[in-house]
Amino acid sequence: MNEEIYISVDIEAAGPIPGQYSMLSLGACIVGNAGESFYVELKPINKSVVPEAISVSNLNLEVLEANGRDPAAAMAQLRTWIGDVSKNGTPVFVGFNATFDWSFVNWYFHRFLGENPFGFGGIDIKSYYMGFSGCSWNETRSSRLPPEFQQSEPLTHNALDDARAQASVFQRMLTARSIKLDDA
Repeated sequence: MNEEIYISVDIEAAGPIPGQYSMLSLGACIVGNAGESFYVELKPINKSVVPEAISVSNLNLEVLEANGRDPAAAMAQLRTWIGDVSKNGTPVFVGFNATFDWSFVNWYFHRFLGENPFGFGGIDIKSYYMGFSGCSWNETRSSRLPPEFQQSEPLTHNALDDARAQASVFQRMLTARSIKLDDA
C-alpha cells in the first residue's frame, strides 16, 4: 500500500460556490513539512463577487485579472507539484472545513484538467477532531478547540499562511491520536 501524503490546502474565493464564483488564491503544504509548499493567485473566471468574501481576503479582482495565473496553467502547476511531493505515495487533501476548499479545488481540476489528483475526497480537520475527541460539531470551530490544537498565529486569509497553520493543527492532532493509541 502506498504511503499517504497529507497535503493541507486552503483557498480564498470570490463567493460561496465554484463555477458561479472564482477561486482567487490557493495555498498548499505538506503536513509535517510546511516548508514544502505551493502558492498561486488566479485570474478570475468571471466578475461575480460577494463583497464580504473579497474584504476578508484583501484580494482585488482587477489586480488578479492583470497579474493572476490562468486557471488552467495554475491547476496544471498544482497537479505537477502534487505529483512531485507525493512521489510514489497517495496525495490526500486535508482542510479545515474541507468541504468548502475541496469543492473549489475539485471543480477547478475537473473544469480545466479533466481530473483531480486528490480523487473524490479528503480529510476534514473538523470532522477528524470530532471523531477523535467525541465532541459536537459546534465544538469543532477553531476558536473552541483546546489550547493544544489552537492555531499558533491568527488566520491571515492568505491561502498559504492558512494552509500552513491548519497543517500544524492537523499534525498535532495526529501526534495526540498516536499517543492516545499508545496509552490504550
